[in-house]
Amino acid sequence: MSSLKQLQDLIQEKYGLDAAALDPHASMRDKGFDSLALVEFVFAIEDHFKISMPDQDTNIDTLAELAAVVDRLLAERDATAQAK
Repeated sequence: MSSLKQLQDLIQEKYGLDAAALDPHASMRDKGFDSLALVEFVFAIEDHFKISMPDQDTNIDTLAELAAVVDRLLAERDATAQAK
């Protein structure tokens, strides 16, 4: 399951941007997200999904890339929980 829709909803909630107008493969920076806004959005994602984004994933530029990382982290978390 992809987290893309939830990320779009989170953008709409946090920034008031119409999520449907954001191309998942377009640069978020081109849509007005500066470095600070992206860092704040990553914190919101961590809170929303109860995950911790690795530092090496901070250069993500599109919603599709971000969704792929979130999906991977959620799968890893779920696999760890099932293994216990």
